[in-house]
Amino acid sequence: MPVTYSIDSTRQLIRTTCTRPLTFLQVLNHFRELKEDPACSGRLDVLLDVSDADLVPESHQIGAVGAAVNSIRDKVQFGFCAVVAGRDAMFGMMRVFEVRAGDHFDAVHVFRETAEAEIWLASQKTGTGSGSVTGSRDRSES
Repeated sequence: MPVTYSIDSTRQLIRTTCTRPLTFLQVLNHFRELKEDPACSGRLDVLLDVSDADLVPESHQIGAVGAAVNSIRDKVQFGFCAVVAGRDAMFGMMRVFEVRAGDHFDAVHVFRETAEAEIWLASQKTGTGSGSVTGSRDRSES
């Protein structure tokens, strides 16, 4: 499956991984699955790993993802979102996502490495986050 996820209810975290081959329809179907998943409720932080995805989204598709996130807000509220994108093209488009979808999250940061993303998410939970992390940018800086 090109889009997989798991929900850790103890940590209030959804881990989503996008792998190849990936289509935009599969990304949108992921939000339909979340809408029907009883475990996807309340408040959840997001760790999105697109480092192995072969589809680099276009700008209009990022807007559609924001609309999909908005469509499930009655069921789940997303807190912090850490995105892992290693390739330059994907990293750049995820920075666009960071700005365009930022209103749907408390903060969005894009990282090159999973470990950095996990550290940042943990720091947000404990309130020790500084808002400035190498390889990422806070919404307030845009």
